[in-house]
Amino acid sequence: MNDYKYYLDQAIFDIQDGHYQLAIEKLDESLNIKNDWEIPYFYRAVANQALENFDDAILDYTKALQLNEKMTDAYYNRAKILLSRKDIENPDFNRAIADLEKALELDPNFVEALYAMGAAQKKVENYHKALEYLNRAVELNPDFIHAKALQKLILTKYLNKL
Repeated sequence: MNDYKYYLDQAIFDIQDGHYQLAIEKLDESLNIKNDWEIPYFYRAVANQALENFDDAILDYTKALQLNEKMTDAYYNRAKILLSRKDIENPDFNRAIADLEKALELDPNFVEALYAMGAAQKKVENYHKALEYLNRAVELNPDFIHAKALQKLILTKYLNKL
């Protein structure tokens, strides 16, 4: 089979089934045939992220964004990696914030990105700005328990308000 879409489709099924390494191999095949399309890079990043190959995932999200700067989920996913890294000493929270700003510029109602931005602002000790993003997330999704919990934590622990 010499069709890049065939390998891409098979890889997406593998990702859905949790077969991430197999998906990466098929995405590599797809990219060997056609490497100027953002979608295989995005899905390879998703598979690498699931396998905790964070550096490879970041490289692939970055490549996908170079090919299509409007990939909201690529900005969001790359930011999530940067915010959650425990394997490096000083994660780049400011880069994560920049990615989330871009994701929210593309989709202002991206509730998960609003929550992630609240978490990122907390990490850089910008508590009032964190609350602004969390308030917006809860406004859009009143049942967003994680956002409400983070709001409460910031108010009680960092701002002594409750």
